[in-house]
Amino acid sequence: MKHQKLSIFEKIGYGSGDAAVNVVISSMFLIISFFYTDIFGIKPKDMALMFLLVRLIDAISDPLMGLITDRITTKWGRYRPYFLFLSIPFGLSVFLTFSTPDFDYAGKMIYAYVSYIFVTLMFTSVTIPYISLIGVLTSDPQERLSANGYRLFFAKVAAFMVSIVVPILAEALGKNDLARGYQLAMGLMALMGTLLLLFCFFTTKERVEHVVDKKPLLEQFKLLLSNGQWTLLFAVCFFGTVGYVIRNSVAIYYAKYFLGGDASVQSAFMATGVAAAILAMPASTYITKRYCKVKLFKWSQLAVGVISLAILILVKPGNMLLAFPLYFILSFVVDLHAPVFWSAIAEAVDYGHAKSGKRVSGLSFGGISFAQKLGMGIAGAAVGLLLHTFEYIPQVEVQSDFTLLGLALMLTVIPGLFHTIMGALMFRYKITDKYYEGIKIKLNM
Repeated sequence: MKHQKLSIFEKIGYGSGDAAVNVVISSMFLIISFFYTDIFGIKPKDMALMFLLVRLIDAISDPLMGLITDRITTKWGRYRPYFLFLSIPFGLSVFLTFSTPDFDYAGKMIYAYVSYIFVTLMFTSVTIPYISLIGVLTSDPQERLSANGYRLFFAKVAAFMVSIVVPILAEALGKNDLARGYQLAMGLMALMGTLLLLFCFFTTKERVEHVVDKKPLLEQFKLLLSNGQWTLLFAVCFFGTVGYVIRNSVAIYYAKYFLGGDASVQSAFMATGVAAAILAMPASTYITKRYCKVKLFKWSQLAVGVISLAILILVKPGNMLLAFPLYFILSFVVDLHAPVFWSAIAEAVDYGHAKSGKRVSGLSFGGISFAQKLGMGIAGAAVGLLLHTFEYIPQVEVQSDFTLLGLALMLTVIPGLFHTIMGALMFRYKITDKYYEGIKIKLNM
């Protein structure tokens, strides 16, 4: 079928799945580091090691989940059943991760490791099927791009909820017990995630059937690595995620200590970044209808490096008047590439299929998810180590000038460097809409 239009309702349903996933992603990007250091009570260097070690599990879980989705088809389809059966464990894992038991330090570390591994595995188990789903909803590249616009819009709405609601709600519900407040606030987010996954299951339909060859794992890896466009996207995803996580993880620290803001200012600052990202979704869709999506991707990410340097130079401690609008602009430009990237993965899979005559789908999406979570792990470790290096002290009224400089660098130039690398890599990406039409003809799509 050459034309497979999706209804607005199905696009909303598809987007609800990423809203659910972003309950976890946004908490990991925006508040998990702050929660562990300032609420849970983990030392920054111990947090860094935990983030790094837990990501080693993804070296197995991501490709394994990709292989499972390749091999198992049910009456509900290949990918959607995981939203139905894993929605409750998914929500439970989020709730437990943000619970703070009354243990000694060693006991807390054990609990943190176990709960963080649990949420990571649940995240993998729903994310791999979810990011693979776009490839079977439709084969129309413009419909995929449009659906991804909806998807990323709802993802950012979920991120907005986490960023602006959770800190304020945690303070309100916890009163004098922030640990209890974060548990209850994130419990509500977890419930929302569970319901959204179920909504995604019931409102979407798998209509494109790809025949997946039963190839040995080693052969699949070789085919995947021979797909130059996929390996390029793997690197792009890794570097982009590292930059994204470092910047967003430190935003709450930056708002509290560099800008001197209370809980409402912290929420507003994080929400400013998320609101800009939400607006970037329809803006990206609008621009790519009139301008090359690949050019938008690479130039927007190169611009991030320039804007980041400007913020470092222009914004001084306590200057909220300048910090908020510049952070809005930075966050808007950062996310202009997002709909293009997630559509590009499915197109890179088709590119590899057309090139080799053999299709590697599940492992392709699993590999991209691994790149994302590897980036999250490296970035999480980097945040912990950088906080330690810049002599950050949790829960003090005023940080040193050296620490404030470190927080400013972590919000601007350090992540900006990773986005610059990301943009430079995209000069080697060649699957434009015109190029993809040739792939579709070759594959008879």
